[in-house]
Amino acid sequence: DGVVASVTSSARVGELPAAERIDARGQIALPGLVNCHTHAPMVALRGIAEDLPTEEWFNDVVWPIESNLTERDVELGARLACAEMIRGGVTCFADHYFSMDAVAAVVEECGIRAHLGQAYFSSQGPQGRERSLEFALRHRGAAGGRITTALAPHAPYTVDDTDLAATASLAHEHGLPVHLHASENRDQAEASLARHGVTPIEVLRRTGILDTDVLIAHGTGILDRDLPLLARAAGRTAVATAPRGYLKFAWPDTTPVRALRDIGVDVGLATDGAASNNSLDVWESMALTSLVQKSAEGDPRRLTSRQALHHATLQSARAVGLGDSAGSIAPGRRADIVLVDLTGPHTQPVHDLAATLVHSARSADVRTTIVDGRILMRDRELL
Repeated sequence: DGVVASVTSSARVGELPAAERIDARGQIALPGLVNCHTHAPMVALRGIAEDLPTEEWFNDVVWPIESNLTERDVELGARLACAEMIRGGVTCFADHYFSMDAVAAVVEECGIRAHLGQAYFSSQGPQGRERSLEFALRHRGAAGGRITTALAPHAPYTVDDTDLAATASLAHEHGLPVHLHASENRDQAEASLARHGVTPIEVLRRTGILDTDVLIAHGTGILDRDLPLLARAAGRTAVATAPRGYLKFAWPDTTPVRALRDIGVDVGLATDGAASNNSLDVWESMALTSLVQKSAEGDPRRLTSRQALHHATLQSARAVGLGDSAGSIAPGRRADIVLVDLTGPHTQPVHDLAATLVHSARSADVRTTIVDGRILMRDRELL
């Protein structure tokens, strides 16, 4: 019924009854990876705005195109994105976009797990917030429980304090989490301080968003003064990091993973949208997170391979509210499992399994992807 019944040895498994057996010799079983912040339909914009500063990238190219996307465009983008993620060993993704009914329909059909939110701006008026709530209530628990939902204000610089406070109230009233961008980079934090005298994280504090279960995208602009607020947050607070995009945009900072971990904030791994990241490859995010944190900390002991795996699996599952049901292979957990082939010359020999997985293996080494006990890809073939 989609749940891990037991974890046993290969020697003992022959004694167990089975509807189907998978020969995984030479492979390792891992919890499915969780992409805890992306904009799946943006694969339609992959490579369309290259080598540009962030503002020019968004205002001059991406937003004008996004404004003209149809629901059919969104559906096709989501379909392509889900295929890419399933082939890359991602069993769950958190999405934050428009026309999300189309994304939910694709998720229902293709068998992946998803945490979905209909994004909105204050410029849309109260209708934007209302549509975000209606979507979250309509699809919560859909696809046999594979879909969970969130309220999805875009960011403190596009959603005003009144809307953010109303979102926090709705989150409490309906038992919904919140997924938004905040303190994406240092420029945002400094602009907020210059204009309003508060950081974006302080805006989330005063509007009550930090009293909800909140997933904050990026956070490379989180300042030292923000850490006590995040530590005292009444809800479950998590941050999603997508380092490839930060490097591509030449941002001077990255998500402060160690500082967040030290105050008990989970940091999940993400790709952001393929328009800025060019791929939905969480394996790459896992390796880059480890490498970028080592560079940022000036210490090769931070972030270790085992820690990177923990961020990609259990911490990412916690970030999207699935910490009790996904992110590890154990009795009672959802059977979201990927089989990774370690027989290639680039993964041999295996002296340190975690290092092999993080720094040597690639997403193309995923042979089989299973969600809720259902095989979605077998021997690299999408089913």
